[in-house]
Amino acid sequence: MTAIGPATAGGGTLRGERVFYRFWCGRLASVFAYQMLSVAVGWQVYALTGSALDLGLIGLAQFLPSIALLLVVGHVADHFDRRRVVQLCQWIEALALLVIGWATLAGHVTRDMLFALVIVIGAARAFEFPTVQAMLAATVPAAKLPRAVAISSTAGQLGIVLGPALGGLVYAFGAVYVYAVCATLFVVASVLLGPGLALLRPPLAGEPTSRSLFAGIQFIRSKPALLGAISLDLFAVLLGGAAALLPIYARDILLTGPWGLGLLRSAPAVGALAVALWLARHPLRRREGRAMFAGVMGFGVATIVFGLSTSLSLSLAMLVAMGAADMLSVVVRQSLFQLNTPDAMRGRVGAVNAIFIGASNQLGEFESGVTAAWLGARNAVVVGGVGTLLVALAWTRLFPALRDVDGMRVNGLRN
Repeated sequence: MTAIGPATAGGGTLRGERVFYRFWCGRLASVFAYQMLSVAVGWQVYALTGSALDLGLIGLAQFLPSIALLLVVGHVADHFDRRRVVQLCQWIEALALLVIGWATLAGHVTRDMLFALVIVIGAARAFEFPTVQAMLAATVPAAKLPRAVAISSTAGQLGIVLGPALGGLVYAFGAVYVYAVCATLFVVASVLLGPGLALLRPPLAGEPTSRSLFAGIQFIRSKPALLGAISLDLFAVLLGGAAALLPIYARDILLTGPWGLGLLRSAPAVGALAVALWLARHPLRRREGRAMFAGVMGFGVATIVFGLSTSLSLSLAMLVAMGAADMLSVVVRQSLFQLNTPDAMRGRVGAVNAIFIGASNQLGEFESGVTAAWLGARNAVVVGGVGTLLVALAWTRLFPALRDVDGMRVNGLRN
């Protein structure tokens, strides 16, 4: 497979791409709100119940709507105005936050109400996430897409860096203030990403058929490198994710408070942001498959060290390393998908991709909570890190097409 040259791989800067930067700001506001919310809900649930299993159930409650809505989400993203879909989702998220904020202020909030909030947010995100991903390619010319993928990732990581830290600080004044700020940010995002955003391509149209509903799944199955990339991320992060257990680490192992939890949640994004900025300036042009495997293995090693640590500084350093390693594999995977998916199928392929991402993140949180309830938090994290390394080694054998990716082309991959 020949390597792409400067004209395709990150060729051309993004100066003057105003539509892209409006998209970037809208995505930043949405991610910022979502990350602040994760701190508030996690801490509030743990304060009410003191249960590691409940922390894991938060992830499950976020993930289940994505599974239930998989086929519908992809069709909606490909056959309706993507800007209006995203705007409606963000209005729903803002309204749900206002309701739970009122319940918290009135002293009526319960564990079940918080889980109901998570389910509503999860359902809205099930539509929002793949639709936003599908919009990215329409904000820049195809030749600039690899660079746009990396810079778009910085929006997510910047939100993850600052969102949890601010969420932890604001939570010190009360959870209701976090919910109010998050609702405001979702409204801002809906304005930036709504119908006023002029995309390069018009919305699509068409009636759903059984073939069109399953087209995203069939497309990924037909591309071994894409199937390997998406499944590697699923199993590696599913096993190695420790995010759900951070409230336990903050309070019981590292002996800190909500501000410490905010720092712990932000730390992976510091490493991820650094790598995303580097790749935005220096896009990968050769041996991307091997780089992705190196990132996953580095993630596993850092997870093991984090699991064994009782020092806040060492734990933060390992979380930074985990974020950096994960971002390396994320940029490779997203570039593969964005460069090799027809625009008419981006929503359906993105919906399948979102399921795998959700499974690795939200379902991974559930797995972490269950394992921690059985083995204890530290043992659960260490076992997960070892599992990540074993998965990476197995995938080098099972998916040689992914391992051997050496140059990505705009018009597709060779199988």
